Amino acid sequence: MRIKGRAISRGDGNDSVSGPVLLSRDPISFLGGIDPKTGIVIEKGHPIEGKCVAGTVLVFPHGKGSTVGSYVMLQLKKNGVAPAAIINIEAEPIIAVGAIISKIPMVDKLEKNPFEVLKDGKEITVDADKGVISL
Repeated sequence: MRIKGRAISRGDGNDSVSGPVLLSRDPISFLGGIDPKTGIVIEKGHPIEGKCVAGTVLVFPHGKGSTVGSYVMLQLKKNGVAPAAIINIEAEPIIAVGAIISKIPMVDKLEKNPFEVLKDGKEITVDADKGVISL
């Protein structure tokens, strides 16, 4: 199945990336919410607390928190523990800028609700150049 969305960040120029889905129905703050050295979600009480975002297709509604979160995303990338791709319900500036400067593929506004069609741990492919995900 292919689902169309809006391309936000094309990543580093690869046609597409694949990874297991990591779903969070709650927004994510990269500043203070994810350890930039390990990629582990450290926000107390967050539904995906203790899970590592490295290499995943991280799916969450939108970001929250400080603009410094964009630079935390860049640090995740430099440390080799960034998500392979990001899918949001609707992108907001902090996450969009973070994805762009970190060259993390990102799409939003999928034609189907990702929380209804994606399963945690399921391998999917994101073609952020075309704004398409494949299940």
